[in-house]
Parts: sequence; structure tokens; C-alpha cells
Amino acid sequence: MNRQPLRHLAGLVAVLTFAPQAGAQELTPVEARIADAVEANQTETVALLRETVNINSGTLNVEGQRRVFEVMAPHFEALGFEVDYVQPSVAQRGGHLVARRMGGQGKHLLLIGHMDTVFEEDSPFQAWEMLDDSIARGPGVADMKGGNAVIWSALEALHREGALQGTSITVVLTGDEERPGRPLEEARRALVEAGMAAEVALGFEGGTPGLGVVARRSSSAWRIDITATTAHSSRVFRDEVGAGAIYEAGRILEDFYSEIRGEENLTFNAATLVAGTEADWDDETARGTAFGKTNVVPPSAVLTGDIRTLTNEQLERTREKMRTIVARSLPGTSSTITFEDGYPSMPPTPGNYELLEMLSEVSEAVGTGPVEPFDPGRRGAADISFVADVVEAGLDGLGPDGDGSHTVEETVNLRSVERAAKRAAILIYRLTRPGVAISDAPQS
Repeated sequence: MNRQPLRHLAGLVAVLTFAPQAGAQELTPVEARIADAVEANQTETVALLRETVNINSGTLNVEGQRRVFEVMAPHFEALGFEVDYVQPSVAQRGGHLVARRMGGQGKHLLLIGHMDTVFEEDSPFQAWEMLDDSIARGPGVADMKGGNAVIWSALEALHREGALQGTSITVVLTGDEERPGRPLEEARRALVEAGMAAEVALGFEGGTPGLGVVARRSSSAWRIDITATTAHSSRVFRDEVGAGAIYEAGRILEDFYSEIRGEENLTFNAATLVAGTEADWDDETARGTAFGKTNVVPPSAVLTGDIRTLTNEQLERTREKMRTIVARSLPGTSSTITFEDGYPSMPPTPGNYELLEMLSEVSEAVGTGPVEPFDPGRRGAADISFVADVVEAGLDGLGPDGDGSHTVEETVNLRSVERAAKRAAILIYRLTRPGVAISDAPQS
């Protein structure tokens, strides 16, 4: 990392500064013992990960969320945390694990994970499997039950060394990160309240070697409902009939692709298309049905997708372009587009970069090399974005290395669980030492 530009940027606004420590690339004796404690708890950490992976906790499996909580809660209670199961008032969603311990020392940290996966009870992907001595495959093994295990491993090592005494740390493991319940204000109330009480947020979504996440794009949804004149297919394109709903869907998608695509940090995925003589789409279950015959001009179509942007301005500008395209309409058709807010963005800030620099120093100290910023255009949305505007600084991607997330080939590198936990434990230790302060002074 070229640190000079980051220090210049950090001086423009209030940023994090830290009490004097040992050399940037060496551990203190206490930190070395914490790293050793992480190594010592890996058998239990992997066992915890395996146990939670073998519990189906697809986002719509409310009982599954509760079972994961019942496994995780005693592990945090043993470290001196008060643990609650917070059930938001939203339909078809499980609750959140909220664990707290309060003190007056250092920064108040919020550690973020989630208990749910994209694999529901009807998925064929349900169980933990060892592929070799270090690679495990299973639902949520990386996204993000592996990250939850890293949180516990880091905190257990700190507890073993007595380094949690006097600290203020809140852990929130949400139950519906993959498909948040509605209304969002209620579904994310516990997380946002925890963020408002904290000063630094650390997210444990899956990591990538040598990279840290200082920014994430937003994720919001769109839906297009198309109606058209129906008739025998022999009359399609005539003035009194027009093009039909499916041609209109194709016209809209082609115009989206040719006129909006290409802007940096912007993507807009077309995810589903249901069309025919009859077409129905259920947003809650993300399932649709259609009926039609080849000799009928289809009168109905429903398109759904998402938009991801780095700023709110980019989001609103993109939505306006989409509205303009949808309003054109082929002959005999009428289309409307609606938008639903989802995950907000996590813009890069000087404070986030300062945290990344601190993580990089920790990473070098434990022998895993420097850490550079991750391109936000290559990451999805995550829960840390809901608190990005209420904490002083945030950093994500602190979980283990994995591959194939959201597919039946999802794997995790178990050696990276230990590496991630070592870095997290020492980063947490440094952030919670006495003397950590906020300063307006430019960095030297």
C-alpha cells in the first residue's frame, strides 16, 4: 500500500488516530500470546463452524435461525457477553443474535456477521464435507458462518489473555442478511441501534488475501410490469394489436444494456422474466408462474432485477434513466417500473482507509503481508452498509477465504479461518486499548 496518499486524505477530515504502539510490523508480547491463543482454539472453532453449517438456516427458515442462535449464544456467554435473541416484527424471518459487553476502555466496537444462508430447506446442498485436509464444502461455510466462527475465535483468544476486560464490544449476527425482511427499518433496527452506540464497525464477510473492504455498493430492487393487447399470433405487429408483452420486455432490456451499461461501479442485473397469457410473480418467495401458447400474443410480463451503486447520486441518476427507457413502450404495450430500496452504499471514507492501514500493519506483523483496498465494483452488499453513516469508521471483508459463495460448490479454506482470526484479534486488541482517540489534526 502507498501510505502517503492515505495519510494526506486522512488529514482532510476527522479520522482515527491511535496511541503509540510497538513497531508497525511487530507484535507486542501480549499480542503474540493472543495470536498463540487463536492457534490453540482452532479445533473448537472448526467444530463450531461445522455444527452451524449442518443446521439449515436459509433466510426463510425461521426455526433454523433460532437453532443457530442456540448453538452460538453459549459460546459468547462464556466470554462474558450478555446475549439476546432479538426478533424483529417482520414476516417469515428469524431473529438476530445480539451479544454485548460494556466497559470504558478504547473504542466501542461493533462486530457484524449473519446466521442465514441462501440455501433454503428444499435445497439439495445441506451438509458439511471435507474435500481435503484444509478445504471444507457446505452451505454458508464461507458466507458467512465462517465469518461468525472467526469472530468467536478472535474474541475467545482475547478472553483467554484477559484482554476483553474493560472493553465495549457488541456482536450482531443478523438472521436475514441474504434477503432482509420488510419493512427494512424494522428488520435492521437492532443493527442500526448497535451501530449508533458504537464507534467502529468491523464486518466479517468473506475475505480475499491481501485485500480489505473500505467501500461497498448499494443493492436495491426494480420491477417492471408490462401489459399488452392479446390476440391470435397471426395478427401480431398489426396496428390494432402491436408487439406483445415479451417483445416489449426484450426492447426494454436491450435499451438498458446499450444506453446505461458501462459506468464505473454501476451494475443493474436482470434477474427474472415471467411472461405469457398468464404471468404471476411473488416478490416474497421470489417465484413465478406462467402459462401461454405459441399462437397467442402474450398480454403479460413481469421483469425483476437489482441495481448496485457506490453513491446515492449514482443510484437516483440510474433510476431516472431506467424510467425514461421504460416509458417509451412499443405499440400496443404499456409498462411501469417500480423501485424498492435495499442495502445502502458504504462509500469510502478517510476513516475507513485509516482502519485499513491499521489492518495492513497487523497483517504484516503476523506474517500475512500488507492489505490493499478491494475494488467496490467487485463486492456485493452487506449489513455493514446499514451503519456506515453512523460510525466513525468501518472495515469489512475480515472473514476467511472461500470460493463459490451462493452456489452448491461453496468452500472455505480452514487455514484462512486461523489467519483471519489472528488478524481480527490483534486489530480488536489495538482498537480497544486506552488512549484511542479521534483527532482533527493532519497525520504526519
